[in-house]
Amino acid sequence: MLIHCLIIDDEPLARKGLREYIGDVDFLNLIGEFETPLKAAAAFSNNEVQLLFLDIQMPKLSGMDFLKSLRQPPPVIFTTAFPQYALDGFELNALDYLVKPISFERFLKAVLKAKEYYEVRQQNKTIEINSAPDHFFIKEDNRLTKIFFRDILFVEALQNYVAIHTAEHKHITYLTFNAIEAYLPTEQFIKTHKSYIISVAKVDGIEGSTIRMSKHYIPISRNLKEAVLEKLLGNRFLKRQ
Repeated sequence: MLIHCLIIDDEPLARKGLREYIGDVDFLNLIGEFETPLKAAAAFSNNEVQLLFLDIQMPKLSGMDFLKSLRQPPPVIFTTAFPQYALDGFELNALDYLVKPISFERFLKAVLKAKEYYEVRQQNKTIEINSAPDHFFIKEDNRLTKIFFRDILFVEALQNYVAIHTAEHKHITYLTFNAIEAYLPTEQFIKTHKSYIISVAKVDGIEGSTIRMSKHYIPISRNLKEAVLEKLLGNRFLKRQ
């Protein structure tokens, strides 16, 4: 497995350090580096970028704003001198957040997450081809765990990993929230909040801007509320005539 990487950082020394680290890892392949997001935009047109090393504070356009502008952003590892942006980075479903100066040990830990992400995704593609798409596998505690769609209550984004909640278990995996969202069937699941995806069939009730699922209470964000209520209620809301 070879992961095609791109660097966007306005600091020449930072780009040089990442370039050398990437060259030392046999499953990484550097396909380009840019000093500003604006110069890098065209590189995303052919979907070749599989891992993005992205600085945050850059002239004219920040790394976070650039990432939000991409229709199909690749997995990203933020690289920055400012640790206070870590929470914002994880809310954008970053694989990891590296604070400069970056040691090789810390860099390797981050890119191994990317390797695991693509290994699990390839495993799921193989499963989807060979069997009915009613489940998927995740990597959890150095093992592959089978998750059936029918068992999922909700998926929760938690910093640099996701939690998949079923009635019996809470499964933790280093996948991005976006990857899980893309794989779940839209007829069975809906995103209610930037950090939550729920199973439509498992909803027990709605209380204002909160969804009740068994003992759990899931928020509905203001901008998604109309779509969520339409999906959950549809023509099944009975009113007195």
